[in-house]
Amino acid sequence: MAEPVDRLSALLERFRVRTQLFHAGGLSGHHRFEAEPGRGFLHVLHRGEIEVRHRPRDGLAARIRLARPSLLLYPRAVVHDFHSDDRSDVVLTCAALRFEGGERNPVLRALPGLIQLPLDEVEGLGEALSLLFAESTRLRCGQRLLADRLFEVVLIQLLRWLLDHPDQSGVQQGLLHGLSDPALARALVSMHEAPGASWDLPALAARAGLSRSAFAARFRAVVGQTPADYLADWRVSLAQTQLREGRALKQITHELGYANSSALSRLFRQKLGMSPSEWLRSAAV
Repeated sequence: MAEPVDRLSALLERFRVRTQLFHAGGLSGHHRFEAEPGRGFLHVLHRGEIEVRHRPRDGLAARIRLARPSLLLYPRAVVHDFHSDDRSDVVLTCAALRFEGGERNPVLRALPGLIQLPLDEVEGLGEALSLLFAESTRLRCGQRLLADRLFEVVLIQLLRWLLDHPDQSGVQQGLLHGLSDPALARALVSMHEAPGASWDLPALAARAGLSRSAFAARFRAVVGQTPADYLADWRVSLAQTQLREGRALKQITHELGYANSSALSRLFRQKLGMSPSEWLRSAAV
């Protein structure tokens, strides 16, 4: 029997998700959460009933009624409104999210526009949420910092649940489905942990414990890309992060498995339609 692999750490170490608490406590009436580029939201309804409304153009249900403790994750910028009766005893904890790497963040790209789950369905959330709510509702030293970290814990536990229940979460074809497949997960984690290694089809198929043809067909069906295309996207995303942090292209070329900077530049142009220097200038605007 194959050893289990850590499907999230390599992803989240390279592409952090920052959480920032901005509300804890009662909420009544109408509240709008505006769409700001690069910002998502994680809401936890502890008590009460609310109606959530969306704009038709965002492709989400126009109205959702929540009548039990629930979690709402908006990975991307989506306008949404909370409506509650002034007599309703609504208690919410809310955080803003920022995915490092923006739209190139592999986790963000794999998530649907909204994930809505009752809290009692997500194993392991109880203790973290109890501590989060306790920390966020009374002033103590380090309160804000600890609350932000606890929200990160809640998000990681949610991602764990999504990997274990891809069909119940609304997650479609893509990375999370691939990581939910034990064989494909071994190949994906290998690419995540060692992006500069010589990952050709035979090597990745061997990691998955499948024949080359079976692995290639299964990878494309589940992830939606060929293994080579996924690896190229992963390397470009890593290169963008490194360039944004001030590292020179020639410093990261060999780390990502390329013989020279020209090869990595060609990949950039193929994937993004511009050279690394052009992309860096556009990202700074």
